[in-house]
Amino acid sequence: MVDWDRGATLAVRFRAHAGDRTHLYAVAMRAMADDWEAGGPVREVCAGHEDAPEGSALQLRLLAGVFRLVLEGRADALAPWYACLGGDAPPSTVWPVMREVVAAHVPELRTALEVAPQTNEVGRAAALLVGLTDLVARTGCRQLRVLELGASAGLNLLLDRFRVTGPGWAWGPADSPVVLDAAVDGAFTPAPFRLVAPAGCDVAPVDAGTEAGRRLLTSFVWPFDLHRHARLAGALAVAARHPVRVDRAGAADWLGEQLAGTGPAASGRDDDAVLTVVWHSVTRLYWSPEEVAAVERVLAGHGRRRRLGRVSLEYDDAAVEAGGHPVLTGTLWDPSAAAGAVPRRLATAHHHGVPVRLELPVGRPGRSGVSP
Repeated sequence: MVDWDRGATLAVRFRAHAGDRTHLYAVAMRAMADDWEAGGPVREVCAGHEDAPEGSALQLRLLAGVFRLVLEGRADALAPWYACLGGDAPPSTVWPVMREVVAAHVPELRTALEVAPQTNEVGRAAALLVGLTDLVARTGCRQLRVLELGASAGLNLLLDRFRVTGPGWAWGPADSPVVLDAAVDGAFTPAPFRLVAPAGCDVAPVDAGTEAGRRLLTSFVWPFDLHRHARLAGALAVAARHPVRVDRAGAADWLGEQLAGTGPAASGRDDDAVLTVVWHSVTRLYWSPEEVAAVERVLAGHGRRRRLGRVSLEYDDAAVEAGGHPVLTGTLWDPSAAAGAVPRRLATAHHHGVPVRLELPVGRPGRSGVSP
């Protein structure tokens, strides 16, 4: 697991995540560590979670719970420190007020610790565009059925309604409320394609059509990351007009159903005109080893019978250990090819998706454009 969520105690983990940074959440996490060690309200909220597995990110769950109280108007005293709400108070002064909020809402914040981080980073749609363009170039197929594992609210499945730009190119509708500027660093020519019946699954899907769902997603975006809040707000506006289906299910079981054409979101189409592409981003590290193995078996089994693509943006073992960036990989299974599954390491990306830094050229010159 990433280094910032390792440690013998929760206080050590909180401090490791904060490091020596001075932004709002770093200040809060260091103060939370002190409060936990002193037996304060943070210790009360976290009681029973002292041995939480590495990667649980209790600090992020707690801070998101506090943020939801602010968004609900139940902790207005904290609003001056939340830049996304117009606040500009210095981070160094936040803890006395935040501590009072934590002490006043112990039961709600204990419940908040049960909610895993749900950021649904919209910027990762840029990586999906690069991966899909690579598969279009490799197959010539321009109708793509995208199935997302760990989809949260499914916002990245709205890719074809986002505007993505780079040096000398632009892709997607010009009037989109989501604009990913300077999204790709390297030789890239986006391909035109059409998404066919996109769908996703998640063990705890978020309904972006509800106020509670929108508030949950917002609460996991750090309040001073204004560009991320702008992306999320734009994507939520798109989702309100074009809802995406996300089923409550585990990755391997759901994927097996969709590829077999039996699941509730299955399109019923499995012909040479449509390429099915499985997409997942920064979710595999939350799967058990058994789930990882099961997903690979489903992919390999289907890939022996039908052409199948995968686009993944995940931390490899080296990146996890070094705190590095996720790696974008495109894989194509083609039963007619003797080589079988052919993976290509395409790029690395920022943790939040943009920019995508290519490691080899992707796309074909002169073939860019808006998806039809």
